[in-house]
Amino acid sequence: MKLFNFFIIKENNKGTRLQAVVSIIIACVAFLGFFFWSVSRLGLTLDFSTLFVFRYRIFDGFITTIELSIVSLILSLLIGFVSALGTKSRILPLVYFCQVYVQFIRGTPLIMQVYLFFYIIGTAWNITDRFIAGVLILSIFSGAYISEIIRGGLDSIDATQLEAAKAVGLNNSQTLRLVVLPQLTARILPALAGQFASIIKDSSLLSLISVIELTQTIREISATNFAIFECYLFLGLLYLSLTLPLSMLTKVLERRFKYEN
Repeated sequence: MKLFNFFIIKENNKGTRLQAVVSIIIACVAFLGFFFWSVSRLGLTLDFSTLFVFRYRIFDGFITTIELSIVSLILSLLIGFVSALGTKSRILPLVYFCQVYVQFIRGTPLIMQVYLFFYIIGTAWNITDRFIAGVLILSIFSGAYISEIIRGGLDSIDATQLEAAKAVGLNNSQTLRLVVLPQLTARILPALAGQFASIIKDSSLLSLISVIELTQTIREISATNFAIFECYLFLGLLYLSLTLPLSMLTKVLERRFKYEN
């Protein structure tokens, strides 16, 4: 009974560090135990040594995925910021253009957008470089979600603060720089960190247009050594090595910039 009580946390209490560590270990052991039990039921023998031969190709694909994600994040931030401002514009056609863009991107699957933008729009505008095409696709897709993040952040800023800024003599640019941007950054930063993790995962769909990133590299390797299970399990671990730190960073930022009502 005492052992059971060790894992019970009191109300409004997150538990001790020891409780957290032990609980994480138990959760990981349970997860891995179930996985390897399932593997044993199938009679599979996993051999990851075959991947060592392709270590340089995997590393190149890993680096390409990171490059894709970073460039796409920067461009999607620009697209999202412009789109969010567009929805706040007094020019009605611009408002509706930004709204249609956001609704279309968020309402359709990325796999459809990959084919649409690469084979139709990309071909029409002679975009032949697959890396550039991939960056544009990811940026346009992620930009719609970032636009909503920024718009929500702008809406959360109390109008009385803008009125107070005018009362003390701040002009529009000073209000934006000194009042709006600091609060906006604090409120949207955790969500943006989470969106970066989504960009990393979504980059895997660029293998559909043969961008030689991590997923495409693993697909080519698995077609060579036929170690499908080993290849895709290792692929999952590589993506986790990128997204897990970002997920932890998101939690830290949420605690750091948490606004209590």
